[in-house]
Amino acid sequence: MTAKDHTPPAYNPLVLEHKWQARWDKEQSFAAENASPRPKYYVLEMFPYPSGRIHMGHVRNYAMGDVLARYKRARGYNVLHPMGWDAFGMPAENAAMQNNTEPRAWTYANIAAMRRQLKALGLSLDWSREFATCDESYYHRQQMLFLDMYAAGLIYRKKSKVNWDPVDCTVLANEQVVEGRGWRSGAVVESRELTQWFFKITDYAEELLTGLDDLQNWPEKVRLMQRNWIGKSRGLIIRWALAPQAPGGKATGIEEIAIYTTRPDTLFGAGFIALAADHPVAKKLAQHDSRAAAFTEECRRQGTALAALETAEKKGFNTGLFALHPLDSRRKIPIYIANFVLMDYGTGAVFGCPAHDKRDFDFAQKYNLPIMPVVAPVGETEATFRLNGQAYTETEGGRLINSAFLDGLTPQEAFDEVARRLAAQILDGKPQARRQTQYRLRDWGISRQRYWGCPIPMIYCKSCGIMPVPKKDLPVRLPEAVSFARPGNPLARDAAWQNVPCPHCGKPARRETDTMDTFVDSSWYFIRFTAPEAEQPTEPAAANHWLPVDQYIGGVEHAILHLLYARFFTRALQKTGHVGLAEPFNGLFTQGMVVHETYKNAQGDWLSPAEITVEEQDGERRAYALADKAPVQIGAVEKMSKSKKNTVDPDTILAQYGADTARLFVLSDSPPERDVIWSAAGIEGANRFIRRIFRLTAEAAPHLRSIAAKTAAEQDGAEARDIAKTAHRILKQVGEDIEKLAFNRAIARLYDYVNRLAPAVQAIDSKSEAVKAALRQALEFLAFIVAPFAPHLAEECFALLQQGGRHEKIVANSPWPQFDPALISDNNVILPVQINGKKRGDISLPRLADKETIEQAVLALDFVQAQLQGQKPKKLIIVPQRIINVVF
Repeated sequence: MTAKDHTPPAYNPLVLEHKWQARWDKEQSFAAENASPRPKYYVLEMFPYPSGRIHMGHVRNYAMGDVLARYKRARGYNVLHPMGWDAFGMPAENAAMQNNTEPRAWTYANIAAMRRQLKALGLSLDWSREFATCDESYYHRQQMLFLDMYAAGLIYRKKSKVNWDPVDCTVLANEQVVEGRGWRSGAVVESRELTQWFFKITDYAEELLTGLDDLQNWPEKVRLMQRNWIGKSRGLIIRWALAPQAPGGKATGIEEIAIYTTRPDTLFGAGFIALAADHPVAKKLAQHDSRAAAFTEECRRQGTALAALETAEKKGFNTGLFALHPLDSRRKIPIYIANFVLMDYGTGAVFGCPAHDKRDFDFAQKYNLPIMPVVAPVGETEATFRLNGQAYTETEGGRLINSAFLDGLTPQEAFDEVARRLAAQILDGKPQARRQTQYRLRDWGISRQRYWGCPIPMIYCKSCGIMPVPKKDLPVRLPEAVSFARPGNPLARDAAWQNVPCPHCGKPARRETDTMDTFVDSSWYFIRFTAPEAEQPTEPAAANHWLPVDQYIGGVEHAILHLLYARFFTRALQKTGHVGLAEPFNGLFTQGMVVHETYKNAQGDWLSPAEITVEEQDGERRAYALADKAPVQIGAVEKMSKSKKNTVDPDTILAQYGADTARLFVLSDSPPERDVIWSAAGIEGANRFIRRIFRLTAEAAPHLRSIAAKTAAEQDGAEARDIAKTAHRILKQVGEDIEKLAFNRAIARLYDYVNRLAPAVQAIDSKSEAVKAALRQALEFLAFIVAPFAPHLAEECFALLQQGGRHEKIVANSPWPQFDPALISDNNVILPVQINGKKRGDISLPRLADKETIEQAVLALDFVQAQLQGQKPKKLIIVPQRIINVVF
């Protein structure tokens, strides 16, 4: 009798997964303990917006974190792996308007639906710490933090230019403007001047920049993105005197323009000066010149985001004014108002060097302005160097030309010489230039003109001015009876909610009707998870124990929108005494997306994967619509999106295959930092492997339950030692792969491991007690190394191996097995075995084994004996430590 003669139990993922999830809940297997003596490990995936449905990107993201959480818990760590909801924001208000519902009801219904879906994945989450940012208990503490930061001088209010979304009727941060459009509505963003609340993130610009050097466990691309966003630069502030105007010329009452530049070495190449629409000179001209006024208004309508400036057509308005060149007062430089300059960046004025900047080159060509090259490659001269119809931008390694006393100098030498001369040159009693360090980073405007957000706890009194709401009066609650019958902020129309007595003098006053940017909500949620029931915003002892987050997982698209803000916020909370550290995330991993083919019919309509069938014909893949068998065009592989209908519903996958299959597929198909291409063949393959592991264990279990698992000793024989060595080596390697987040590599090892164990299991009746003992341990190891990826399968397999199938001990509550270093030494080498030139398997042999030992071991292999069928091979070709080929 063989293992195949035993009929294994049926594998029903829905039944098994429900059973084990209930067991984990009953035993509170994943609850973190703030007072545990075990070393801590905090793993966190970026929490989701409750849209109502999870997608396959969620499955991949949370499965990655869960692998790490389960592994670290098994390795003896006290693991914090929480879940919450980033629940405020415009989509809830839009849904309220479209569906005649309340944002609160819509949001909490979505949370309930997504919680059910996430629980079905079997994630090892501590659900006892769950909260949503729209919970009153959460935004109450956020208002407390706002008041503490205000008292610490980290918050102020000012009038400023903002990006205005005319559809969502709210302000957008620059980071929320994508190619000149609102990141959610898609509307063309306008520029408006509003009074806003700001966080003083610029106070931490240098600290945020230098702190990146210590984040060695972050992707370099994310650190680079933050460095560029902070944008530290060293340059000169140069004062340009305006040329005297001819009689009857345009009078501005302004005699000079200050310009910040990082390339003063190129001053002799200046072809024009460009001013922002809100520069004082531009404003003065607009008061008396209708054309200037019309142009500046056009500039304001394009928004304030750099992306909008970069993509917009470059336009200018000739002011008729000139500035005197600071190094040659005989030269007059024309002054334009331009749509690519912002008042909030630098001084609101730039000098254009057309020969060495593409934007300036295009602008100069458009308005027929001079283009003078002033930097040339080494070896070129004024006589030989030509631009050839485009700007020369590779200037760093060049030499100055056409620049009088700077000729022949390197750009850095010329920089220093210009700085020295202009510092000594006096204009109206002051040096004409000074060195200055600047940052691209601007303070974070957090005011949003919407209802569904955290109310800003400030009150406006005509007598007392701006007054913070006393902490004893918090929270400032959102009113429940509001109308979304028309666009705009319902709070601004709610007089009963707005009108309150001044907390200082008691006279009638009014509340702030703006709410906070939702990126405030996500800038400290990871701290609140450490003590979600605390009366204060944080419990410093708990926060300092758990933080920093050891491994943070999420999309690279949040490198600016979220990660930089969270780093600032943690520093702000450090200053206000809420936490004792500056950096919130020690390790960061940015995972790839889940992508899928797209499909279009002849009419140009998108079709979903469920609406088509794909067939192989003449070596080509061809798609047809299920409805009418019409040919369908197979398009590009793209990120799953509802608009292109190339999505796969996780509920459908879970119902058909189970959570373990879904988890295994999204983790096995490609490295985690790369996109994973969803395919029906891939999910089927993952499911077959899941069932194979179950079948292998179920077939072996009746033969092994009464045998104690043990490591094969030397006297146990070659086969038992080989099984033991394989098991201990895989155990070590999979653990190392998980530590490196190399999930796909770990799963590839699992496939190989199962292939190695299968022959011994299939012939288990003929095996010695020593081999069975080694197999027992090897299959227990298999359950443990499968558990982070397919936890329900692992529990069921482990239970099958126990005496009588009892479940006293479960994998989730058990320590990770220890490998025996003696069994993973490099004394052995694994060699591929070919039969007639085709690989049939592998063999583990002592590295220095002699020819006779190798021949005996190879001929004893099951798959070799099966091929030979009692015959003797013609010859055995052995390439030492490389390959073995059996020829017959």
